[in-house]
Amino acid sequence: MARVCSVTGKRVLAGNNVSHANNKSRRRFLPNLQHVSFPSEALGHRVRLRLTAHAVRTIEKNGGLDAFLITASVDGMSTDLLKVRKVILKHTAEKNTA
Repeated sequence: MARVCSVTGKRVLAGNNVSHANNKSRRRFLPNLQHVSFPSEALGHRVRLRLTAHAVRTIEKNGGLDAFLITASVDGMSTDLLKVRKVILKHTAEKNTA
């Protein structure tokens, strides 16, 4: 499983550890990924995602998974999350017409 956030697309970065003597050794900066499940009113069940802590705060700020996916840009989203977004948009369109 790749170390990539499903929402923001944040991934592993590389850099150097620099000692006091200015010796440099390579290191990796890992994203703060968490397994989180969000309830979806449109789908009627929970959606489990692997997100960074920043993405979790963003989704909660926007009022939950459904509200976030309706308003969010698709840049950087994983294909699995785009499929969930499509189903939620379809469900909300049906709900608004009925």
